Amino acid sequence: MSGPIKILIGLRDWVDARFPLMRIWNEHLAKYYAPKNFNFWYFFGAFALLVLGIQVITGIWLTMNYKPSAEEAFASVEYIMRDTEWGWLIRYMHSTGASAFFIVIYLHMFRALLYGSYKKPRELLWLSGMALYLLLMGEAFFGYLLPWGQMSYWGAQVIISLFGALPIIGDDLSLWIRGDFVVSDVTLNRFFSLHVIAFPLLILGLVGFHILALHEVGSNNPDGIEIKNNKDEKGVPLDGIPFHPYYTVKDLMGAAVFLIFFFAVVFFAPEMKVPGTQGLFLESANFIQANPLQTPEHIAPVWYFTPFYAILRAVPSQLGGVIAMGLAVNLFLLLPWLDRSPVRSSRYRGRNYRVALTLFVISFLSLGWLGLQVVTPLYTWLARFFSVVYFSFFLLMPFYTAYDKDKAVPDRVTD
Repeated sequence: MSGPIKILIGLRDWVDARFPLMRIWNEHLAKYYAPKNFNFWYFFGAFALLVLGIQVITGIWLTMNYKPSAEEAFASVEYIMRDTEWGWLIRYMHSTGASAFFIVIYLHMFRALLYGSYKKPRELLWLSGMALYLLLMGEAFFGYLLPWGQMSYWGAQVIISLFGALPIIGDDLSLWIRGDFVVSDVTLNRFFSLHVIAFPLLILGLVGFHILALHEVGSNNPDGIEIKNNKDEKGVPLDGIPFHPYYTVKDLMGAAVFLIFFFAVVFFAPEMKVPGTQGLFLESANFIQANPLQTPEHIAPVWYFTPFYAILRAVPSQLGGVIAMGLAVNLFLLLPWLDRSPVRSSRYRGRNYRVALTLFVISFLSLGWLGLQVVTPLYTWLARFFSVVYFSFFLLMPFYTAYDKDKAVPDRVTD
């Protein structure tokens, strides 16, 4: 054994005698047994951690040159883009990372719906994941105002004004959030502090809780079978393999492929302009400084909020729209108790659930597209139709899952 390796081993043993280094390594990596039949859908949890790291690192660098002031915010972003060395790359990585975060989170949530990862004993795991999703929505909303562009300013103005629809407390709540009668320098400073300090701390803490909860109950798998139910004489799951090195290598390969696509967007299409939009990741109106006296022709949120924005616009009453939008987000929390099927995975579910899940995905994507479009009578009626489909997935779930014709689930996982 060479000298440098002896030194590293000695350093490891010195730390391990004072901190449970090897116990953490074994419990959460080397001796944490995961199902051997993970597939493509199980990449996205690791991708979410990767993008979180990108957002934290790039956010720190952006903060070094950003000025949280209504007079200087827009100019400081332009300074980062034009005069700061590699500033354009860091800013585009951060803006692309925000959209990439929601892409992997939505796919991660879809995996849970596909394989029943919210069902017993993973209810707390699901609730912590949904709490993370809500925090990410808040983090994204607060960060959206910071460039102080036209769409940032007016988007924040519209969203905050929605709280005014709440009876009794609405006006006071809107005033409290803004800190002023309109979106102003006070609002920008509040959102900046929440975006760079409060919410990141909450997110990082909840990520740790989410991982600990996952490793306590164990990972689900495409068959929806508990691998802990079949163990050898040493207590090792027969259908499990150590997370390290098998899945760490797999996730590293997946991360490499993910980063190829990520940087392709950063370098070649950071605004992600598609026909009929001003840009999905960065709107063209946001390259114009905020002007409280000039309203943009069409105000729309970033793409990852548009399904819920379409539901909001589909309801004629403003209060009804706010309630519908809030329910559309929070109904996910009730999934462990709405689903009455004893089967987890859609592989063995009956036709009812698979059809319902397909219709739900179609409605979600359709609402996302409608939320980007200018309001017309036709689009309004389409949004109402798909909103009904969206809510039916949750509200009718106790009935179509209880009477579904599920298949027999095997005793052991399949390859």
